[in-house]
Amino acid sequence: MFSTTLLFVALLVLRAVAVPEGTKTAKRATCTVDSVSTANDVSDCSTVVIKEFTVPDGDTITMSFADSASVTMTGDVTFASTTASGPLITFEGSDVTFNGGDYTFDGNGADYWDGKGTNGGKTKPHPFMKIKASGTFEDFTVLNTPAQAISVGNDDTLVISKVTVDNSAGDTDDLGHNTDGFDVSASNVKIANCVVKNQDDCIAINSGSSIVFEDNTCSGGHGMSIGSIASGKTVSGVTFAGNTVTDSMYGIRIKVDKDATSGSVSDITYSQNTISGISEYGVLITQSYPDNDGTPGTDTTISDVNFDGEATTVAVDSNAYRLTIDCGKCTGTWDFKELTISGGKQGTVSANDAKVRPLILYGHSFSPLNVHSQINGGSY
Repeated sequence: MFSTTLLFVALLVLRAVAVPEGTKTAKRATCTVDSVSTANDVSDCSTVVIKEFTVPDGDTITMSFADSASVTMTGDVTFASTTASGPLITFEGSDVTFNGGDYTFDGNGADYWDGKGTNGGKTKPHPFMKIKASGTFEDFTVLNTPAQAISVGNDDTLVISKVTVDNSAGDTDDLGHNTDGFDVSASNVKIANCVVKNQDDCIAINSGSSIVFEDNTCSGGHGMSIGSIASGKTVSGVTFAGNTVTDSMYGIRIKVDKDATSGSVSDITYSQNTISGISEYGVLITQSYPDNDGTPGTDTTISDVNFDGEATTVAVDSNAYRLTIDCGKCTGTWDFKELTISGGKQGTVSANDAKVRPLILYGHSFSPLNVHSQINGGSY
């Protein structure tokens, strides 16, 4: 009995010496994800392989990756129709390298779509996916989301590239609604070479700074948006470059809630975007959201909106408005010389204190001087 007790104490002492307090356990080399339980247990894995599996009703996934983890998909992940709230899948971690291998996250949107989106009808979990991680996420498809697709809320630099959001099946009978492609509330984000087919904003930037949206393709939705900007929210340092928008309600939109206070939108640049088939507004800058052109609020500032570099071209349908600016509090010098718009009808331009430099409309007889005079107090 005595010798057994001494042996037990000795083992405890050796264990305490071998693993000092506070020492981290080693990472597992490779972890395979093929179920909800394994997906939620990857925080100590250097390499993660996501295989094909289905997420049952009621379950959600949070993948908290180890720092600098390498993640690869080798199969599709399908979500059963669920009563769970969104996000249905969340990615967390720092400096993550995520390669989707051209596989798919399938949200089974047709089980929810009823034309009402998040405004009523069947409850729709949203967003479908939340990316809170930093690093690089690329080469996967997000298919048929119940409502909003990808929410971006990283804490450090993030690049999203070659990602497809495909909600085009929701076009049938206008059943898809509120199916935003990317909703961004973050800084230091680049989204490039992505494809969005949906029924709402291709991208909606709601807050953040140092954001680049480049060489993407958007169709069927509401185009490229900043906002809507709510009270206290700020957006600055955003570049939209080399994007293509087709067959959408809007081409370019900056929208501020009409009752928003103490927010701002500043330093927004558009370059070499190609926009066509627009049914409502080619370019809309409004502070009276949810109205397109109403009584604007005066407590949130829009400043320094510029079209420079290579020309951004916009072609609108015959019943659409070319350009509308609806400002209650806009400032700065806005350089529009690299914006060209054709087709459609003139909109109303009220730029408040912003000085908008002239632009040329292809197909119309306005000279730069005449356009400048109309922009600062007339119709367009």
